[in-house]
Amino acid sequence: MIEQSEEIEDRILMDVVVDAYDKEERAMGWFYYIAEGLEFPFQAKCITKKAMSPLKVGQEVTVVDIASADDCESKIFVKIKYDDDGLAVPLEQLEILDDKPDSKRIIADWHYWIGRGYEY
Repeated sequence: MIEQSEEIEDRILMDVVVDAYDKEERAMGWFYYIAEGLEFPFQAKCITKKAMSPLKVGQEVTVVDIASADDCESKIFVKIKYDDDGLAVPLEQLEILDDKPDSKRIIADWHYWIGRGYEY
């Protein structure tokens, strides 16, 4: 489990899940925090294998958007270019490679949330 960070906890509490009283509201808070904050497109690298995703650790991809709100009801998925088409993969599977500080912070916040074992 990732070590607790008061700074990140405060940011998540005040910017992401503020006034969220149930699972659906927390899911929407995360969805909009990520959708409005990430600067698309960006290059990313797969950092962990997931059974639901064909990506291999170390594989680089282009992230083009966030998946639909419906697709993000249980966790955050992003759309990547994949085989001349698109594919949604879990955001926690990716590490941003581009120099986009706000996007890096937002993705790090999501990794922190998941790494602490938090759920919507």
